[in-house]
Amino acid sequence: YTDEHMTLTISTLRRHNTTVYVADIQVDDPLYLKTALAHDNYGRNITQKTSSMATNHGAFFAINGDYYGARSDGFVVRNGTLYRNTKNTSASGQALIMDSEGNFSILNESQTSRQDLIDTHPLHAWSFGPALIKDGTIAVTSSSEVNQSSSSNPRTAIGQIAVGHYVCIVSDGRLTNEAGLSLLELPQEFAALGCTQAYNIDGGGS
Repeated sequence: YTDEHMTLTISTLRRHNTTVYVADIQVDDPLYLKTALAHDNYGRNITQKTSSMATNHGAFFAINGDYYGARSDGFVVRNGTLYRNTKNTSASGQALIMDSEGNFSILNESQTSRQDLIDTHPLHAWSFGPALIKDGTIAVTSSSEVNQSSSSNPRTAIGQIAVGHYVCIVSDGRLTNEAGLSLLELPQEFAALGCTQAYNIDGGGS
């Protein structure tokens, strides 16, 4: 897909005995990357299919999000609105921030105050994790799986190559002939594409 403001290319690859979908996204304004709430409501345990949300908002490409509503903590910012600033203080409590200029950064929530969060001028903040690549360095090892995803699983993750240039990766898993990706295999795919930041949005237990 291409128009005067954006270009989207989706590739289907075979990696680690798994089908992996890679979306290369280039936009001239970060406002073209939007987030949506299930049934347009903020709250706990509200769910809706990604395809339905995409149709309702006129999206031509969409991925599932961080399922913030399954938890009572973790930063949540959607389209510039701060919905929750309760910190996830667990060891895996890392938030992905996309600021108003379109830059990604990864924050340790336990070390970030509400004012610190506001000072990043967040357009979006996701709270799932962990960070896959931080400042150009792979941030996980073979032993850093989150509790719910101790082996290969379906995954959804997002990364940044440069301002306005992003990559989404979605992998199958838990299916016949679809092993899924580990949290170490996933950032290797982002690194090969030149991403300097990458973050696990979903996959494993949910």
